[in-house]
Amino acid sequence: MPAQGRLAGRRWRFSLYAALSMPLTLALLVASSVLAGAQGDSYGKEVSPDLDAVYERGLACLAKSQSPNGSWSHDTYGALPGVVGMAAMAMLAHGDDPNFGPYADNLRRAFGFILSKAGPDGYIGRDNHSSMYSHAFATLAMAEAYGQLDDPRLGPALNKAVKILLKAQSSNPTKAWRYTLDARDADTSVSGAVLMALLSARNAGIEVPDSAIGGALGFFKACYTPSEGNWGYASAGGGNYPRAGIGVLMLSLTGQMNAPERLAGLRYIMANVDNPDPNYLHYAKYYCSQAVFHAGGREWEKWNAMNFAELKSFQAEDGSWSGQFGKTCTTSFALLSLALNYRYLPIYERKLPGPSLRLLR
Repeated sequence: MPAQGRLAGRRWRFSLYAALSMPLTLALLVASSVLAGAQGDSYGKEVSPDLDAVYERGLACLAKSQSPNGSWSHDTYGALPGVVGMAAMAMLAHGDDPNFGPYADNLRRAFGFILSKAGPDGYIGRDNHSSMYSHAFATLAMAEAYGQLDDPRLGPALNKAVKILLKAQSSNPTKAWRYTLDARDADTSVSGAVLMALLSARNAGIEVPDSAIGGALGFFKACYTPSEGNWGYASAGGGNYPRAGIGVLMLSLTGQMNAPERLAGLRYIMANVDNPDPNYLHYAKYYCSQAVFHAGGREWEKWNAMNFAELKSFQAEDGSWSGQFGKTCTTSFALLSLALNYRYLPIYERKLPGPSLRLLR
């Protein structure tokens, strides 16, 4: 069965599951987004056998190299819960049944590892000194798995993980996040990872107040530079390619489709598509792929074709990709940048503007 057809039923089932536990306004937003994807959208093309083969080789590499405890502890950063979460998301994104499919055992072990690192307060990974980055990506993975993976521990752990993020935000004057729970400053890179996790959790029915999303968007607005069409790191100025992807994606996921910041950021991404920062290449691909996906049309077709051709040419014989963050993290980012072609993860549904998420003024 073609990949798109194979996934459609489970995507609907997750959306119904999540909608039953959401506030009415948000449930309507999710329903409208799913309907938009179901009613013959112009971007719902079949996944090519060539792309699927590249993706399968990457997944096989991750599955084969996973440690018995569910992490990728032999690899740089591979024991961080956030990296384990990203690898698990790459498996979920392919659309195989997470409970009975070919990667079911890998997923159970991966989430078992993440859950084993959750402290009583909900913070994930304090015992191995992982930062807010890791907690945010682990939280995102749990939110994307919630309602799909049959594990009764996920819901309580996800609730706690979200609450500690909200607590950290409430005590931070910027209303955003940095590396530690008690930070008094913030940056757009960590805050992008956290905000994405909160939006994913909210889609899954976890309570995340509008004020939390609005506060984070306010920080992004303060870091935006109109003359660059980009976002700075901790303040305006000095934007780079990954942060353009982060900024555009945050606005897209919150329904700011016509925001001038988003449109300028998209222009920046497409104008610099051949000149990404080589130091953060796969990290940039992860965010920019999602950012351009929400734009659709020729921009997405151009980006997607370029991204696939480049990743295919640099895929190692064992199915992996290499980068400064280690093989597991780099391979996960690369696969997730291709996973938009499957559109299986709930966070990968195209979003429509909605009244409860129009918070940027």
